[in-house]
Amino acid sequence: MDLRKLFYPEKIAVVGASPGFDGGKMPFFQFLQFMEYAGALYPVNPAHAEISGVKAYPSLDDVPETVDLVIAQIPARFAIDTVKAAGRNGAPFVHFFTSGFSEVGNMELEKELVETARASNVRLVGPNCIGVLCAESRITFNMEFKPNGKGNVGFLGQSGGVSDNFVRMSGSRKIRLNKAVSYGNQADLKLEDFLAYFAEDPEIEAAAIYVEDVKNGPAFLEALGKTTASKPVIMLKGGSTKRGAKAAASHTGAMAGDFKIFSSAVNQKGGIIVDTFEQMMDLMMLATSSRLPKGNRVGFLGAGGGTSVCFTDLAARVGLEMPVLSQAVQDRIAEKIANVNTSTANPVDLGAFGFDFSIMAHTMLAMDQDENIDVIMPYFSLDFITSFAPHLASTGPQIILETAAKMKKPVIPILSKFAENVLEMEKVRIEMFSLFREGGLAVFNTIQDCVYAASSILKWSNGR
Repeated sequence: MDLRKLFYPEKIAVVGASPGFDGGKMPFFQFLQFMEYAGALYPVNPAHAEISGVKAYPSLDDVPETVDLVIAQIPARFAIDTVKAAGRNGAPFVHFFTSGFSEVGNMELEKELVETARASNVRLVGPNCIGVLCAESRITFNMEFKPNGKGNVGFLGQSGGVSDNFVRMSGSRKIRLNKAVSYGNQADLKLEDFLAYFAEDPEIEAAAIYVEDVKNGPAFLEALGKTTASKPVIMLKGGSTKRGAKAAASHTGAMAGDFKIFSSAVNQKGGIIVDTFEQMMDLMMLATSSRLPKGNRVGFLGAGGGTSVCFTDLAARVGLEMPVLSQAVQDRIAEKIANVNTSTANPVDLGAFGFDFSIMAHTMLAMDQDENIDVIMPYFSLDFITSFAPHLASTGPQIILETAAKMKKPVIPILSKFAENVLEMEKVRIEMFSLFREGGLAVFNTIQDCVYAASSILKWSNGR
């Protein structure tokens, strides 16, 4: 299905646009202006002659040219007439922010809406959703979205709130979003339609999905299989419990099926099911990092024996191996540290030397030479660094980034902090995180998050 005009519309009409941000509406018209959308914009509202400095039109029939996309935020009782008007205009797509359909039990109105769209040669996004975002065409449903180039991530969300949260956290984690669709009730265009488009989209390297129900199981699984053949798909399933399914029904009219069957089918097609929103974000960050792990043999280094033991346990539980380093590599590591409260085997415990970024970098380079290691995970304790060596926090991270760039193997840093009420420590964390992310590294706050993400992405890459 050709959805190009949906993501790259040259002309947009916003039906129900208004000057203010109140009344339960989303300021889609102002969003597009703020994003400096370059195409033609037509606000439609009979109550206003002008909206945000642009001439307004009393109806869609009065818009002087055919538009590619209609964004409708009008009461549900006007939805049928809006679709008919879009058909007369020649618009191929209508996004309905409007709610009041199957999610509240109004099945007949939703059915009539789809039938009218079919007769009018119009395709529908929604209803009951916040619509479409595309970095390249500069259309958005989120005022905070700041495109960083074209981006390389696609997102599909049945919930407007989850979709908005994904955009916001993507920005804070420097995950470069290319396209997103909040698709709501999926009365017409469905999850599998958007996913099939993502499968063929060369700009999208990884996709994330929040889904409450699937309307056409075989079509969805076919689209999923095509996508995961070349790019990872991370999925969070809403309504995976009986109580959650009941909540989903009142949210988007979703009829959630058996989660075990759904999860098994997704796994067979190469999709990755996660339990939390944060796991989904972690995996998207790793999936789009500069280099992915090619094997499950991990080299871990840091300061502290207890942390090393805990990391080893977590790694073992998810199938990550931690081979003993070769003697030559251990000898090279030992050149920079004393043989007191340290271990060079793997995990590498550098003791207090682990607070020195230069020694961490030296150790990373040594581990990079070991043929039995696939990925290196350095652990940085921000509590100790900011307490005992704060002068290193300004220059040390750059040393690590430059070292990682020289290495053959991927590096996945862990920035650990345990004091949660120290603003200076949080400032250092944000600065280090930003520097590493801009350098293409995935960065994690805890060893468990890092281990989970690495093992999950390896299941996808090994299963292709």
